[in-house]
Amino acid sequence: MNDETKNENGAQAGAGGADRPVRFDTKIAVLLRDDLETWQRLNVTAFLVSGLGTALPEVVGEPYEDADGTPYLPMFRQPVLVFEGGREAVTAAHERAVRRGLPTAVFTADLFGTGHDRANRAAVAAVGRDRLDLVGVAVHGPRNSVDKVLKGARMHR
Repeated sequence: MNDETKNENGAQAGAGGADRPVRFDTKIAVLLRDDLETWQRLNVTAFLVSGLGTALPEVVGEPYEDADGTPYLPMFRQPVLVFEGGREAVTAAHERAVRRGLPTAVFTADLFGTGHDRANRAAVAAVGRDRLDLVGVAVHGPRNSVDKVLKGARMHR
């Protein structure tokens, strides 16, 4: 049985294998502030999900390979849902995610002015949690918990 025919707990998804929908017990979600430029939204999303993939190896599937045998990097095993909301929605989601102890990645407005990882970490470290100028957060956890964290946000358009 391959990974596509299992849910996250390893249960069979049903006869038919990979063509049957899989309901994941967890959710990967990104919440972006709705006042970002398009390039910023894409950049923030890429940075945020990279944190989840490195800290939570169980969310990453197996490497890919095409019919010619060309290898490709593995990707997440489940969809990444992208939401948007105002500054207040992002701040509230961050607070709820931290309070619930969910794995959380943050991207602050200050990071648009930095050029490398060390500077990014220093910019976040320089500001207290309640004063972060958040433009995006990513969370992973049980579906119900992530849904509660995202209360007030809407699917990204």
